[in-house]
Amino acid sequence: MVGLLKRFKYTVEADLHELFDKKERKNPVAMLNQYIREAEKQTEQTGKLLQRQEKLKEQLESELKEANDMLEKRTAQLQLAEQAMEEDLITFARSEVETYKTRQITLLESLETTNKEFIALEQKFETMKHKIKDMKVRQLQLMGKENVTRAHHKMNAVIESNQESNFDDLSSYIDNLANKIEKDYERTQLEARLAGLEKTHHSSNVKEIEQNTSSTND
Repeated sequence: MVGLLKRFKYTVEADLHELFDKKERKNPVAMLNQYIREAEKQTEQTGKLLQRQEKLKEQLESELKEANDMLEKRTAQLQLAEQAMEEDLITFARSEVETYKTRQITLLESLETTNKEFIALEQKFETMKHKIKDMKVRQLQLMGKENVTRAHHKMNAVIESNQESNFDDLSSYIDNLANKIEKDYERTQLEARLAGLEKTHHSSNVKEIEQNTSSTND
């Protein structure tokens, strides 16, 4: 019986080793795990770029606010200089106004471009996160399939035709054991009945002897 079970064990282990003794790169689950790690790294880098872009946008907004404030201030000062007819101040204030107008236009254009780029990066970042989530769902599906494949292969290794002789041996062993137990039981029952007959016969003989003895005495 022990030898039979060992044959089962060795056959199953050999089949499993033959099926799963492959390089990790050929394992779809391992490949997907590596791809997910790389995608997560890229997504993390994209997230950092997104944060940087947001800070740049905030800096541009701050520069635009400062340019607007200075343009408003220099425009008011130009009006005062013109009222006072201070030519040197008028020239300086007018130059400042033009400078801040140009800066204002440049910052507005840059800010518009930055906002578009930020939105595009943000959308791409969200798409990447969804892709990773989808890949992780796929990962669970593949792991489930791999587990089922392992289970099926293990069961098939036991129930396939090349194992029929093993099952026949095991079946014969169980049948023989059952027959032996049944015969032993029958033998025990027969012996018990014979012993009962002997006991009954002995009791009858004793009773007959007692009756004969009693008759003689009379």
